[in-house]
Amino acid sequence: MAKLVSIFLLALLAFSMIATTVMATNGKHHHHHAKKYGPGSLKPSQCLPQCTRRCSKTQYHKPCMFFCQKCCNKCLCVPPGTYGNKAVCPCYNNWKTKEGGPKCP
Repeated sequence: MAKLVSIFLLALLAFSMIATTVMATNGKHHHHHAKKYGPGSLKPSQCLPQCTRRCSKTQYHKPCMFFCQKCCNKCLCVPPGTYGNKAVCPCYNNWKTKEGGPKCP
C-alpha cells in the first residue's frame, strides 16, 4: 500500500512539473505579443519604421524624426498613435529638455 501511495505521489509531482512548464512557456509566448508597446518593446532596427509612423501626421517631420529616433534608441519604445499615449512608454515620456519640456515627440 505504501508503495502504491509513493508511486501515486511521484506521478502527481511529475504531472505538476510538466503542467507548470507548459504554463510558463505559454505565458512567455503570450507576454511577447502583449509587448508591442512599452519599455524595451523594440529593437534599435525597429526605431525608424516606428518613428515614421509616429511622425506621419506632423508638419515638423524632420525634427520629429530626429528626436523620435534619439528617444527610441535610448528607450527602445515608441508610443502608439501619432500623438499622446506617452504613459505607455515612461522613459520616452520622462526624458525632458533643459527647459523642462518634453524631449520625445
